[in-house]
Amino acid sequence: MEEIIEILHSGNYACVIKSNGAIRTFNNRGVSDLYNLYNSGDDFANEGMIADKVVGKAAASLMVLLGLKKIYADIISYGALKVLTEAGIDTSFELKVPVIINRTNTGSCPLEILTESTVSPEEALPVITNFINSVKKQIK
Repeated sequence: MEEIIEILHSGNYACVIKSNGAIRTFNNRGVSDLYNLYNSGDDFANEGMIADKVVGKAAASLMVLLGLKKIYADIISYGALKVLTEAGIDTSFELKVPVIINRTNTGSCPLEILTESTVSPEEALPVITNFINSVKKQIK
């Protein structure tokens, strides 16, 4: 785990995943890298470990669905930690916060709000999908 935490910070990546000896780095904001990896059908992350800068409930849900077994976060929300703990995933972090704050520091992250009432990663997935699709439509 120390190796990918070092890569996360020295390379200023969004997250780093190690699985079966291979390491992949990711740079996109939010949950898009995890979401894209999940939807790609690539089982690279299964049984792997991840170092991530910020983990909210949506990211934690995707990590569970990806089959990750060990998680490190610089910052993790209470909701994310609950999801990971309930899934039996070995989780460590630097700072635990009530919620993840949005990019403009004006309130909670939209996905923290949207996934707040979901009770499982499977229930969170369509909420995440709808959010990502709505963001894509706004960009076009």
